[in-house]
Amino acid sequence: MKLAISEAEKAFSLDEVPVGAILVLDDKILSRAHNARIAGSDPTGHAEILAIREAARATKNYRLQGASLYVTLEPCPMCFGAIMEARIREVIFSAREPRSGVMGSLYDLQNDPRWAHKIIVREGILDEPVKELLRNFFEKKRLGPQDHL
Repeated sequence: MKLAISEAEKAFSLDEVPVGAILVLDDKILSRAHNARIAGSDPTGHAEILAIREAARATKNYRLQGASLYVTLEPCPMCFGAIMEARIREVIFSAREPRSGVMGSLYDLQNDPRWAHKIIVREGILDEPVKELLRNFFEKKRLGPQDHL
């Protein structure tokens, strides 16, 4: 999770919402990413999506069975869909996202019995530094550019 936090810090420094993700298979890092929606002018530029894309390219397989995704913030519906399509085995996230998180907050999609693929979910790993990073980011946004120099 510390590597995912490092990716979130990169996003923070680029004025992106500070979310980071690391995708691991067989104790090997397949990919790492941070939010890049603004930089890429891409509404799908979430850390999870970018990490999944890179891992799929690296393995030359859109299925990432057995992989674990470490992400600093609870995935949204779009990211959940990508996680399901990639058949990721496990999602480990730090902080809950009450507005759009679908792995326990807004919804609990992974526990819907209609899904054929089951995802293991662990949460709260190093959540305090992640919450602090998010708080700092949004405080900076509210203050405006001149007030945080």
